[in-house]
Amino acid sequence: MSNSPVVITMGDPSGVGAEVTIKAMAALSAEQRAQYAVIGDMDTLERAKAVCNVDLPLHAYGTNAPEDSLAVIHIPVEGLPGKFGVLSPACGEASFQFIKKAVEMVSAGEAACIVTAPINKAALNAAGHHYDGHTGMLAHLTGSKSSFMLLASETLNVLHVSTHVSLKTAIERATPERILDTIRMGHRHFKRMGYENPRIAVAGINPHCGEGGLFGNEDDDQTLPGIVMAQKEGINVVGPVPADTVYYRAHSGAFDLVIAQYHDQGHIPIKIIAFDSAVNVSLGLPIDRCSVDHGTAFDIAGTGKANHVNMLSTLNYASKLAQTRDKR
Repeated sequence: MSNSPVVITMGDPSGVGAEVTIKAMAALSAEQRAQYAVIGDMDTLERAKAVCNVDLPLHAYGTNAPEDSLAVIHIPVEGLPGKFGVLSPACGEASFQFIKKAVEMVSAGEAACIVTAPINKAALNAAGHHYDGHTGMLAHLTGSKSSFMLLASETLNVLHVSTHVSLKTAIERATPERILDTIRMGHRHFKRMGYENPRIAVAGINPHCGEGGLFGNEDDDQTLPGIVMAQKEGINVVGPVPADTVYYRAHSGAFDLVIAQYHDQGHIPIKIIAFDSAVNVSLGLPIDRCSVDHGTAFDIAGTGKANHVNMLSTLNYASKLAQTRDKR
């Protein structure tokens, strides 16, 4: 086991997180698997092994164990339902405790990066943890003012100015300063990931970027000033570019990164292009975290049907983050 493993939080114990984690770990070589540790509930992971028909030994992290086994950091939480597909406050509490432990480990230098399996927002809030999901929780636990959501795939990368807010609030949040901060964050991250001069495009807010004021002035008054400020800093960024064309152009190779103005504007094209392989990456935190880009799927949890391809993509991205920690 590496002294600084990538830690995987199991997610909601009633969801598919344990299944996709077990399947992904079983698909790795013993050498690769040794670079990870799962934070979760041992009993849930054992049940996931059974429903997935996977023979993968588990051992307590930090103890001597067979070379081909998977390290687990067991976090006990009372009241877990002991079955899949159940909305439970205890599962929400477990989800929180898994994340809290992961943040503590990475913040202390005991782990290199966090990979998160899906949580259920209703269960989380039922347990008394009132966050919009992983993003808000991680910002709070790390003492960060805010963070940015990057959805990364092989041919399209999208960074959001705002995410889990109403469309009205998203437009209000798209200030020149916030857009500039988002551009800066994307530029810095892609430089870290090996892009010498990242090509960034900023999507417009309104249809056709407002068409000279016919469909609104937000792009002239809010988007363009943020872009101009970034250009003056030497960042290779253009826009605003109409949202109905910018994603196709980026997918075709014209841009390395698109700045989306709000949640659905960025999520829809990514989910069409890379539904099973896109990775959710949190930028702007003092720690590194990436996540699968799917939910708890209570309807199929416990059947062994959950696809682990997205988890494998996430583990691959986490490995790159761990290897470039010195470039943060």
